[in-house]
Amino acid sequence: MIIAQFAKYLQERDDEIIKNKSTCHLLCNWIIKILENKPKTNVEKIIHTEIACAKNEYGEYLLVAKSQSGQKLTKALYHFALSYEQHLLRKWLESKNTNDFNC
Repeated sequence: MIIAQFAKYLQERDDEIIKNKSTCHLLCNWIIKILENKPKTNVEKIIHTEIACAKNEYGEYLLVAKSQSGQKLTKALYHFALSYEQHLLRKWLESKNTNDFNC
């Protein structure tokens, strides 16, 4: 359920990812956006319960799992973000020939 919502978020930003935007960066943005607002859906309630966000004096964010299940959730989202990025790269490479990479 949570992965599906995150996948939808990433699919809406395929162009950004193709233009070299990191899916891990998008994951952080997605979670921060959820944590900044009052939870409305079950997905948002779970994220509020399991993940905390800290901001340092330089404006950088740190996501922290509040529990062991939060650690598993954070790890699953992180690995999904990486695999989605690899999936888009694989799709992009399918349309290329070896001659496309000769310098």
